[in-house]
Amino acid sequence: MSLPEPASGKRSRPASTFIRLASLLHKDVLLLLRDRAGLSMMFLMPMLLAFIMTYLQNSTFNSINETGIAVAVLNLDADSLGATIERQIAAAGPFELHTEHQTREALIADVQRGAFMIGIVIPEQTTARLRRTVRSYVAAAFEADSLPPVEPPRIEVYIDPVSKPTFRSAVTGAIREQAARIESAFIARAIAAEVSLRFPVSIPNIQLGDNLVLFDERFALARGASVPNATQHNIPAWSIFAIFFIAISLSGNIIKERDEGSYARLRTMPFPQPLYSLSKVIVYQSVCLLQYASIILAGMYIFPFVGLPALAPAPVVPTLLMGASAAAAATGYGIGIGRIASTHQQAAIFAAISTVIMAAIGGVWIPVFIMPGPMRYLSALSPLNWGLEGFYDLFLRGSGVAGILPECALSVAFGLLCAAVAPRLFGEKDS
Repeated sequence: MSLPEPASGKRSRPASTFIRLASLLHKDVLLLLRDRAGLSMMFLMPMLLAFIMTYLQNSTFNSINETGIAVAVLNLDADSLGATIERQIAAAGPFELHTEHQTREALIADVQRGAFMIGIVIPEQTTARLRRTVRSYVAAAFEADSLPPVEPPRIEVYIDPVSKPTFRSAVTGAIREQAARIESAFIARAIAAEVSLRFPVSIPNIQLGDNLVLFDERFALARGASVPNATQHNIPAWSIFAIFFIAISLSGNIIKERDEGSYARLRTMPFPQPLYSLSKVIVYQSVCLLQYASIILAGMYIFPFVGLPALAPAPVVPTLLMGASAAAAATGYGIGIGRIASTHQQAAIFAAISTVIMAAIGGVWIPVFIMPGPMRYLSALSPLNWGLEGFYDLFLRGSGVAGILPECALSVAFGLLCAAVAPRLFGEKDS
């Protein structure tokens, strides 16, 4: 008599499924642990990004009180009001006073090129005109005459066109607050002087006009440059950011060819090794330029249809030159990562997060001028900062080819360094 066979079907299926799942989990864990470099990047790179962004954003909360914002002052008044404004700005917390300019034109040129965020010109006879203004109000109050028309003195304020609207409002507001204090004290002394000349009489209610000192705020724009708007600020920043994300696709493509054996077969063929990189540069640089052109054209022709300000066009040749140099930096960076990284996971994590970090320290999200001192120097090493400054020179400062050549040269040199030198320094992965 034969023994009955063990039951199969429903009872054995859960156990079998669990064993299969456990085996798959064991396999995936082993694969993950074998890529130690990729696993480390998954933890270290986000931690580094969190540290940098927190450090940068912390400085923005304290920027108006702690960060020295460079302000150029040209005092042509040579009298008490001009000297008081100059002294109070120097003593104010947020500002670093610079008084080396000799002419209005030189000050405007330095603000235009970004050397100073704010430039203040105190015209000749500002103090004398304010005295005449106060005297006219006091005289009208005592003599019951109609208020004579008086043109208040005007102080010229020139603003860097690259400065963001929120920070520009904060800084000019701080300057206006300082000026209001100076104005109140000066007017009180002027009224006391006028009253003392007419003593003894009862002092009537003296009605003073608002804004006895006016501030003319304007952008320090080059000839032919457009007034900055939200589109002109954001198109350059996010264009360079988008261009650098090509490094993820490019590095992944190189690793895929290497894993599939295509790269090994190509190396057996009789052609110079640099042609391999040159081919990728041409293809991916073309993609970057198409991407760049699509963003520029969208800013010019599509944004106005959705209620956004249009992007004012820049000259074609410098615009293409700046885009091509930024694309060269991005493609060179992607080739360098692809030739150094061992796995697709390593390349994807490193390319993505390093691009975000370079964008953060390069001024894409937070303006460089409000960063802490060490970060300002570090931002000058970011290729995204070079591209961003070049684009700002084109779209906000009205520069031509000569104005963007330094940024273009740095971007191209960075791309060549990454593509050619980095694999030799850090060891190219052949398999």
